Amino acid sequence: MRNFLVEISYDGSAYHGWQVQKNALTVQEVFQNAVEKVFCSRYDVKGCSRTDSGVHANSYFVSFKTDKSIPADNVVMALNTYLPKDIAVLSCKEVPMDFHARYSVASKEYVYKLYNGKIRNPFYNNYAYHYRYPINADYLNEQAKAFIGTHDFSGFCSAHSDVEDTVRTVKSFDVSRNGDMVCFAVEADGFLYNMVRIMVGTLIFINEGKIKAGELKDIIESKDRKRAGKTAPPQGLYLNKVNY
Repeated sequence: MRNFLVEISYDGSAYHGWQVQKNALTVQEVFQNAVEKVFCSRYDVKGCSRTDSGVHANSYFVSFKTDKSIPADNVVMALNTYLPKDIAVLSCKEVPMDFHARYSVASKEYVYKLYNGKIRNPFYNNYAYHYRYPINADYLNEQAKAFIGTHDFSGFCSAHSDVEDTVRTVKSFDVSRNGDMVCFAVEADGFLYNMVRIMVGTLIFINEGKIKAGELKDIIESKDRKRAGKTAPPQGLYLNKVNY
């Protein structure tokens, strides 16, 4: 028996997130179908993270076990033969049998893209949140540092989440501008449901003056979802990096 770790990248526009659902097409289902065609077996593939409908991944990892002898290098081209154009396999390697794509993760980085032009760009429709109000990226970068550290982020979690442990450690949070594109990059040991999108929505409220400068630390400590900002739309969110 062998354990494969496969890195993929995908455009999430046409999918209802990663995890298999009964009445909706997901990335996991499409990937499993390709694996079945290559290995002639229906494997239980493990994803590194749950992504929502419309969310993208620059780098996403999947692990699965097989008793087939196909070389790891050949898996890349074989899977890409059966995958649609919006999902691509980037690499494949063998890992120890106890390795798990999700539970072996040390940290993950998400990037949120916000298009800050006055007029919408049709090419960014599914790939960035169009926000017209002027953004001071340097100011938000300074305010975002309050997220860094180990905190109970229950105030930055969707009400639909059933996770009991809401403590996470944020390692970095940076806001930067490149022309009209503003990027929010956050790395943590784990994320709650909609956590990044609520973080971004809260920084947007700070930019608009709905939340005062320096108030973010108190909002985090309050663990009150009502005090945080809105949930930013999904199309601007990308799983950018996974560290094992």
